[in-house]
Amino acid sequence: MEIACLDLEGVLVPEIWIEFANKTGIEALKATTRDIPDYDVLMKQRLRLLDEHNLKIQDIQEVIATLKPLEGAREFVDWLRERFQVIILSDTFYEFSQPLMRQLGFPTLFCHRLITDEEGRVVDYKLRQADPKRQSIRALQTIYYRTIAAGDSYNDTTMLAEADAGILFHAPQNVIDEFPQFPAVHTYEDLKKEFIRASNRDLTL
Repeated sequence: MEIACLDLEGVLVPEIWIEFANKTGIEALKATTRDIPDYDVLMKQRLRLLDEHNLKIQDIQEVIATLKPLEGAREFVDWLRERFQVIILSDTFYEFSQPLMRQLGFPTLFCHRLITDEEGRVVDYKLRQADPKRQSIRALQTIYYRTIAAGDSYNDTTMLAEADAGILFHAPQNVIDEFPQFPAVHTYEDLKKEFIRASNRDLTL
């Protein structure tokens, strides 16, 4: 049996922090794992900025409630679920994900937790585990699943490398250039073709 493992932000939904940065006007919040490969460095920067600007989790959730999946994302997920088991492996947080996952039909999601105080200030974050995307792939392989993974950022590349097949989707040119071993596509139709090509079964569009 094969499992399709997908990143969430940038692959199926907009980058939440970029959308929040656009709403607040705080340019530094636009940084993502496309820009800063070290996730801990990135998150500490985000937490510092939230504190400096007195922004709370409710402020972020209000922006998320206005977002929709990328055009064609729901149809792609439905197509994929007819042919594979599907797991979303994301560095987002359960406190963010509910509105967007509802619009995607609630595929299985593995992600992290935010730690907030009684006033809603985001004081810390808790990873599900270290290098969670790669470790999830490894765990699936130990129970004899074949894995095909797709992502767009630096933090996806260990997942892509560990999977039986890895695909870059909507990746920026710097990531594509640094990881030429992965096929890079930019449309859901081409992503479907890459999943078909990577599968060890006879699949059709």
